[in-house]
Amino acid sequence: MAALTPISRKPMSLVLPTVAAAGGALGLFVGTANGSGLMGVLVGACLVLAMALTFIKVLNNEGLSKWIAIVVMAALGFIFGGTPGVILGAIFGWLFHWFIYWLYEGRYRARLLPYLTPRQVLWHYAFRVLCGSIFVFLITPILVVMPLSFNAQDFFTFTPEMLRLDPEGYSLKHYRDFFTNNEWQRSFKNSLIIAPIATVISVSLGTLAAIGLSQNHVPFKRAIMAILISPMIVPLIISATGMFFFYSQIGNWMEGTLGLNKTFVGYVKVVLAHAVLGIPFVIITVTATLVGFDNSLTRAAANMGANPVTTFFKVQMPLILPGVISGGLFAFITSFDEVVVVLFVGSASQKTLPWQMFTGLREQISPTILAVATILVVISIALLTTVELLRRRSERLRGMSPG
Repeated sequence: MAALTPISRKPMSLVLPTVAAAGGALGLFVGTANGSGLMGVLVGACLVLAMALTFIKVLNNEGLSKWIAIVVMAALGFIFGGTPGVILGAIFGWLFHWFIYWLYEGRYRARLLPYLTPRQVLWHYAFRVLCGSIFVFLITPILVVMPLSFNAQDFFTFTPEMLRLDPEGYSLKHYRDFFTNNEWQRSFKNSLIIAPIATVISVSLGTLAAIGLSQNHVPFKRAIMAILISPMIVPLIISATGMFFFYSQIGNWMEGTLGLNKTFVGYVKVVLAHAVLGIPFVIITVTATLVGFDNSLTRAAANMGANPVTTFFKVQMPLILPGVISGGLFAFITSFDEVVVVLFVGSASQKTLPWQMFTGLREQISPTILAVATILVVISIALLTTVELLRRRSERLRGMSPG
């Protein structure tokens, strides 16, 4: 692939301070890890500044300078971090080399509109850096937990063997404990029982509510919508407290009047409570899908003699199905990950997977929690990927996207 044609080379007064700031940002993390953040900032800024001056003023050879940057940074990474440092150093060496020439050659303007002012260009990239920083801030705890779940020791920290990438430092024993321990398996089965049933109830009631609220003749639509999505807005501890008093009365009536088993009543209370938490997600996603729905299709079906039930399942449901499934996935995730409400409403017989994780943190520090957290992250990523695919399919069905 041919190199991008330079738009216009930028002055060193712009290039040098910018690359020095980038080097200082990296040096801050490395220096903090080694006990001196300020020294890390100074060393990082000076190192990248020297790289920029050498590459631009001395070498003037982009291909050669790239390999020099990779080798130098990999060597420094080995000094400070061993084998993992070599990998990270090589990556950052390539990244800083790319950044220096991307800035110096003016390549950052290659895909921007030519009439943008320098201030608009600055805001364009500053906004992306800000969004990227927020993303890194949110995703870093997950990236830390996942490798820790393979720790061969019963620690919540990286061992020296793990940092050296020694195979002896890694093990699947925490995953084996999850799949063989009766307590973990019982809580996992409870989650697999409660979450799907709560999801079915949430989808059924939430879809009907969204369709009803989409009708123009419904009075007080905004007030009703606010009430229905309030479990999503009200602090969870308040909702859990209210559900405790409400469902305790229902449970006493079911046990005393109907004579139902106490364990069964406990499952019913937890399922209904989780369904209440999932309904707002279904209402919001289905309502968003109904925004582009053509009501003339239902009127045409009615003119052809179809009753409301047939019209719903044959005409309306296929078109809003992506939104319904998306809402169901959100409701499932909400129920599967919820711990506060089940602590108030449920009992030991209904201990779910998040409850068991909470217990593992408070009563017995079990590294199996890390393995379970990794499994839940993988499940959540799979479900959210499904949601995104369904969203795109919904847009295609409504003609909103040419893809």
